[in-house]
Amino acid sequence: MNAEILVNITPQETRVAIIEQGAVQELHIERSQNRGIVGNVYLGKVTRVLPGMQSAFVDIGLDKAAFLHVADLWIPKKSQSDALTPIEKVVFEGQTILVQVLKDPLGTKGARLSTHISIAGRNVVFLPQEDDHTIGISQKIDEPTARDQLKQRFQALLNQSSTGSYILRTSAEDAQNDELINDLAYLNATWKKIKDGSVRLPAPSLLYQDLNLAERVLRDLATEATAQIRIDSTENFQKLTEFAKNFTPNQIGKLVLYRGERPLFDSYDTEGEINRALGRRVDLKSGGYLMIDQTESMTTIDVNTGSFVGARTFDDTVYKTNLEAAQTIARQLRLRNLGGIIIIDFIDMNSKEHQEAVLEELQKCLSRDRTRTSINPFSSLGLVEMTRKRTRESLAHQLCEPCEVCQGKGQVKTPQSICYDILREVLREHRQFNPKEFRIVASADVIDRFLEEESNHLAQLIEFIGKPIRLQAESSFHQEQYDIVLS
Repeated sequence: MNAEILVNITPQETRVAIIEQGAVQELHIERSQNRGIVGNVYLGKVTRVLPGMQSAFVDIGLDKAAFLHVADLWIPKKSQSDALTPIEKVVFEGQTILVQVLKDPLGTKGARLSTHISIAGRNVVFLPQEDDHTIGISQKIDEPTARDQLKQRFQALLNQSSTGSYILRTSAEDAQNDELINDLAYLNATWKKIKDGSVRLPAPSLLYQDLNLAERVLRDLATEATAQIRIDSTENFQKLTEFAKNFTPNQIGKLVLYRGERPLFDSYDTEGEINRALGRRVDLKSGGYLMIDQTESMTTIDVNTGSFVGARTFDDTVYKTNLEAAQTIARQLRLRNLGGIIIIDFIDMNSKEHQEAVLEELQKCLSRDRTRTSINPFSSLGLVEMTRKRTRESLAHQLCEPCEVCQGKGQVKTPQSICYDILREVLREHRQFNPKEFRIVASADVIDRFLEEESNHLAQLIEFIGKPIRLQAESSFHQEQYDIVLS
């Protein structure tokens, strides 16, 4: 299956779209002012140790303290025992510590850290702290003979002074020896720079920053199935070509400078896909639709038949809608980068065979997802519970913010409700302050309501308190915003 990668680069941001089967399957966005920090290595300072949670907070120079759990502490194998050493015996407040970011800050949570440093190359992951000099092989290389041959070939490339351990990525199987040697040189030079900085710089300090998004396209996102990588910036095309020469020479032939008059992201309706991926509703070709709601704790997906009545029986209609929904859900999870707990409410199916077929279709479609997923069978309530590893912010969290009017509720009070709130507030203010008159400042819709449907209630209040009430429409106020001025 040929795939294509579109790389749109501007000074303020880089956007990457992965195209498979003629449609956008994944979107990656990195803004120059707030790049993700996963993979970055910092010299941090421990600010607090919490024995009850077996964790510590570490200052790495960000707004929020980062989080380090005892399970993410690296302890030399010769010092390890079957039980985890309590964190308070290893970490103390004020300690300077070398850490790497496992997860970006998400919402109110700080970044998650590890003291087990790993540096990724195109074909090799370097674990510099490990002293047993092991060579691991990606599980995706499952042929025993191929694993043994690759391990022996890589072992021959290591010199006697090599330290640490290595994990060979899937791409290493097809890599030439000189590519592996280039990887080793890059990884060792990077680790030397980190060690030198940890001795020379104060805490907190950034010692190593992972590659930018455009470079990670060549290292992580491009595969054998990738036919073209189209880039719309001449300057960055040259930079990526130079990067590919040094680290990913097998990708050079795939790089194409896009010179079209239309913007690159107009191809495959990529801009439209981004806008649709920010909405709750996703229409299915059959006439059914999904409703996707993302909350702090989980994502829920509701499947509906909508206008689809094309099958012979109702059971067939439900089954076909659910099958199409399973395919669309798998794509939407990648497109929106939804992670954590996901609950899918498929339309109820009476047939056990239909349930198994829908679940199988969902698993098949999710097998193309590079992010790890885990799916449970249908529950007694007919729900499918699954998880998708959360490594970075979702598309909505990257591009959007809560509505300043509804603050994320997704709804606002009606003008009628606001009018009644104001009437109660005026009465309260009258009893407390007893001013000469009141002036209500509110949105035009609320003022109109007072002048029309609620005019009788306003007149009754004026008569009751014996004070004039003036109305003022303020165009800059949103529907729930109002002010009561006393004079």
